[in-house]
Amino acid sequence: MTDAGFLDLPDLAAEAVGGAAIQCTDEFFAAKDALVRDCAPAQDEGRVTDRGKWMDGWETRRRRAPGHDSCVIRLGLPGVIRGVVIDTTHVRSTCPEQASLEACVVDGPLDLEELERAEWTEILPRAALLEDRKNEFAITADRRFTHVRLNIFPDGGVARLRVHGEVVPRWARLRGHGGLVELAALANGALVEACSDERAGSHLNLIRPGAARGSSEGWQPRRRRGAGPDWVIVRLCAPGTVERLELDTRHFKGDAPERCLVEGIDAHLTPAVEVPAMDGWRPLLASALQPDTVHVFEPELRRVGRISHVRLSLLPDGGLSRLRAWGRLDGDPAPGIERLNGLDLSGARAALRRCCGSTAWVEAMVARRPFEDQAALLRIAERVFWEVGEQAWLEAFLALPRLGGHLGGHVGGHLGGHLGERDGDGEAGASAWSSEEQRGLSRNDPGLLDELAAANQAYVDRFGFVFLLCATGLGGAEMLADLKRRISRPRDEELRTAAEEQLQVTRLRLLKLVEELS
Repeated sequence: MTDAGFLDLPDLAAEAVGGAAIQCTDEFFAAKDALVRDCAPAQDEGRVTDRGKWMDGWETRRRRAPGHDSCVIRLGLPGVIRGVVIDTTHVRSTCPEQASLEACVVDGPLDLEELERAEWTEILPRAALLEDRKNEFAITADRRFTHVRLNIFPDGGVARLRVHGEVVPRWARLRGHGGLVELAALANGALVEACSDERAGSHLNLIRPGAARGSSEGWQPRRRRGAGPDWVIVRLCAPGTVERLELDTRHFKGDAPERCLVEGIDAHLTPAVEVPAMDGWRPLLASALQPDTVHVFEPELRRVGRISHVRLSLLPDGGLSRLRAWGRLDGDPAPGIERLNGLDLSGARAALRRCCGSTAWVEAMVARRPFEDQAALLRIAERVFWEVGEQAWLEAFLALPRLGGHLGGHVGGHLGGHLGERDGDGEAGASAWSSEEQRGLSRNDPGLLDELAAANQAYVDRFGFVFLLCATGLGGAEMLADLKRRISRPRDEELRTAAEEQLQVTRLRLLKLVEELS
């Protein structure tokens, strides 16, 4: 147990940022949902439910069989976990003797299905819990996680679970969208590094996801009686140029600021100076503000170039619900794009062939290097795919295995090797990707696999090309149903559908390629 400074970091599991308790072994006395509530645990000594004394937390029944109870929490903000608080406030006679914590990575949208195949890592070994207190534990696992599993031994109640850490977005996806990125979003890794004061709402609220439901979910310093404004400094998720600002004073009516000043600085120019003491701030915006209003500023912003931090000053004081800053990430391409641009001709061909088996597409993509960034890579890949035409599409179709084809034998290759050095490495890597994409197919249902194989053959006999479906996240029954639905279509319509599925596979594989090369 420790008093480490991780408590200053955001709670990645909080309900307000999208955290949720999604699965547990038991919740007979008190529901698991309370574990991630933002408010402190409450107590009502005289309140009794039809199942026993009321508790503001999660509480399991007395365990009569071997084992222990557990609860899985989806982090609202995936990231690196620096510390946890297992809060047993008001929990006395039912407090578990010990607890441990595991974590895993599940980035698919259907996480309840993915959890069945997840690989869990223990980040907090079994540790003793004290009743009626906040049990604090530092965590040293320096990896990004999306879910945690709280284990209690053998049973009992826990009021709250706080998971403090640093938000780590999936940069490949963030860069892949192109256009503006929300640079000051907590969900993208931004952080409030300093503020002049906070009385009611936390300064972290300023960059939380979603709209504030009341003034307590914003930032509200106390009334200023001395000279100077109230201020807050936000470290952006990555250096960039700010193109649009939103200052939201909703719920602040009699205590809204009169004016604001927003400034920016590139911390790389002052690397040895603490953030609050940095000199060289450049004004982005100076404007009056109105109560209970969402203010959006675009043409009013000054262009000051790349910045890494923004400083918001409220004149003379007042409260604010949200600060949003959209902009363009710094122009340097992601490391994966740089490596792809730097591969020799044979290496680039092998790497890109893992993503699409069309020779014409690969040659056209190689010729279009260097790619400015990931968004440009995806945009060019799609344009080239539609340009190369039917014969190139058919060649690409043949390079993909039939659905279920990887379930009968060994899948070779690894994802972390040196990409693009030999054609064999590319083939092995693509094979591993195919296995991953089709993991919704179960080896334990041979009848379904046989039916899928027979339907595949009927499809080939009718159209002259293999059935294509972007199978990521789909189960075998869903794949078979889609095949049966599409087999009755005219050939031209089905060719276009198959090409669209191929392009979706290609796009997903390009994202994986960039991640592996990073």
